Amino acid sequence: MTCPTLVGCLSVTGYDAEFLGFSVPLPVSPVKVRVLDYTHFSVLLDPHRRLAAATACVVDGATLLALRRTGRWRLDGRVPAGEQSGNELYSGNPLDRGHLVRRLDPVWGDAETATRANHDTFTYPNAAPQVNRFNQSKELWNGLEDHVLAYAAAHDHRIAVQTGPVFAADDPPYRGVRIPRLFWKIVAWVGPGEVLRSTGFVLDQTPQLDDAKLHEITAQALARDDIPPLGPFRTYQVPVADVAALTRLGLGPLPAADVLAVPPPTPSGSRPTGITIHRLPRARAWSEIRTPDQIALPTPR
Repeated sequence: MTCPTLVGCLSVTGYDAEFLGFSVPLPVSPVKVRVLDYTHFSVLLDPHRRLAAATACVVDGATLLALRRTGRWRLDGRVPAGEQSGNELYSGNPLDRGHLVRRLDPVWGDAETATRANHDTFTYPNAAPQVNRFNQSKELWNGLEDHVLAYAAAHDHRIAVQTGPVFAADDPPYRGVRIPRLFWKIVAWVGPGEVLRSTGFVLDQTPQLDDAKLHEITAQALARDDIPPLGPFRTYQVPVADVAALTRLGLGPLPAADVLAVPPPTPSGSRPTGITIHRLPRARAWSEIRTPDQIALPTPR
């Protein structure tokens, strides 16, 4: 098979499930996916959706290298072109090629390895269609790992990051690809007392419209062969169990390691059993975060 990098295939280890000293495996998908290993990260590519169902990356904060942004987006030669979304999805429109595995996260180790990791992040299975107009909010989403890494550095510099889209039945089609409106991220680390900890986040790029108006505007956009309407990024810190419920992914030990307390029962004494994608923040208490210091993390002992 063709190597996905131009630097070479040596030491392309992929995601290391034992990196934290605990077993934190790749997410388990309910549908068949292709597992693609890169330098310090792996992608679970859903060939039907032509996007990643999940990605998983390990980050060694002690050896991160600040390499400049270099690389051009390209298809992964190990995968048929029809199973991944390439430049044809992003050309001539305001869609951004959003890095699922953030470019900076796997760029650690010796210079050769870090350079290869930097290059690997520009492979299309690691891209997701996201709105490109709301940069301030986007910077918050992209900086979540930094905030948790800084917290974890008091005890250990290592974190594991899993990220992906929420695939929903009503995701609008555009150029043969259904555009997700929600994305998720889970960060895991080892806290004081050698305890595995995790926290989850959801990014919502759904326009703040009622359902009827959203359907109407979406239909009009698709009739013009335009991208479906997307709104400014809203970022929530959420129970990891909610991420599992939204995505139907098996997340191993991460829900049990969640730093957020279990939400209290609803007034009727029962918690919601179903999650309606665009109304989930109303169905269960999510905390919207606008600055990194609003992230809830335990106080180190």
